[in-house]
Amino acid sequence: MLDAAPDVLQLAVFATSVAAFRALSGQGARFSVLVGHSLGEIAALVAGGALDVAEGAEILCHRITVLREHDTSGGGLLALGCAPDRAQRILDLLPTSGAVVAVDNGPGQTVVAGTADALRRTATIAAAIGLPSTALHAPHPFHSPLLAQARQELARRLSGYSPRPLRVPVFSPVLGRYYRDSDDLGELLASHLVTPVRFGPTVERLHRSGAGVWVEVGAGHALTSRVRSIEPAASVHTPLLPDLDTLRETGQYLAPAAEPRTARHTGTTVASPPAAVTPETGTSAAATPPQQTSTPFASVPTQRMPVPPAPTPPVETPAGPPSREAVAARVRDLYATTLEYPQEVFEDSAELEADLGVDSVKRVELMGRLGVLFQLGPPPDDMRMADYRTFGDVVDFVIGSLARAGTT
Repeated sequence: MLDAAPDVLQLAVFATSVAAFRALSGQGARFSVLVGHSLGEIAALVAGGALDVAEGAEILCHRITVLREHDTSGGGLLALGCAPDRAQRILDLLPTSGAVVAVDNGPGQTVVAGTADALRRTATIAAAIGLPSTALHAPHPFHSPLLAQARQELARRLSGYSPRPLRVPVFSPVLGRYYRDSDDLGELLASHLVTPVRFGPTVERLHRSGAGVWVEVGAGHALTSRVRSIEPAASVHTPLLPDLDTLRETGQYLAPAAEPRTARHTGTTVASPPAAVTPETGTSAAATPPQQTSTPFASVPTQRMPVPPAPTPPVETPAGPPSREAVAARVRDLYATTLEYPQEVFEDSAELEADLGVDSVKRVELMGRLGVLFQLGPPPDDMRMADYRTFGDVVDFVIGSLARAGTT
């Protein structure tokens, strides 16, 4: 339903992020730095104290209205499962300009903005070289020159806002720096419409500065999953969802026994969700600059959240062994639904990470869902996630686990 009303989704993301931040802060959480992902920067500025909630909501409504009135491009967004430099090489193959790299989400995901025709051509080229691409539910080509007219009008409408001094530092992946109390917020927030988001480089920079713990302040785990894919040593947490470590301990995730648990560091990170890491769905927060590492993160991230019932009902065991084709069909359906990819990309030879851009955290999650779906029981002691690189490897794992459990 929200897919059909993207403006409502944007307001919901903003409200959820601000409410979650306040709830965590009310329980004693202390954040070292906040990082917003695209429109998430508005929520981050509210959380940091530069704007109050009413001002943040008003700015977001101005943004929505201006885009409705001044974007006549008919463009949108396309996610590619590759690094920005490879995405740019694909765009260079287009006969005319019309698409640009809009969001750098790290080496495994780049979002391209452009006209409908340019995005169609980009998706065709990606398919021809075996690169996954997904058209995003975005009503505008965010972070591209196509929104230049909207940027001018939004800057005019936001010219009267006077920010307050920040109580918590806010780092902008668009500006590539921390916000300053002297900044013209109206001009900068308007410039977001035409300026790329560099989330991947932001995570790398803050990690080098000592940010070790990332907390997603929102209803999903898209940004923390992306953080983990960029910095595998990062400790990531999703307070509004069961922690990954919690699900492993309760058997909801079929975690590889050899996978080390990430140490919990001091500091935090705030982030907000959406299904894919799109420009319109995130408020991420990061943490722990070196000068603040002496302050431990509050107990919120380490609290054990109640584990919800599995969303997918277990398979009823048929009489006789299931065929490989039947098992593959069920696995393919689960992966396609979870990752929002077309089913045809899941061939036996498709490499989950190299070809489809599925990072290690998501692979663990998917294996956990398979464990629930097929009632596989505990994983073998010698299981290593690296042994299951392709979709065919995963299908064979399920078949072997069913055989060990006496199902076949």
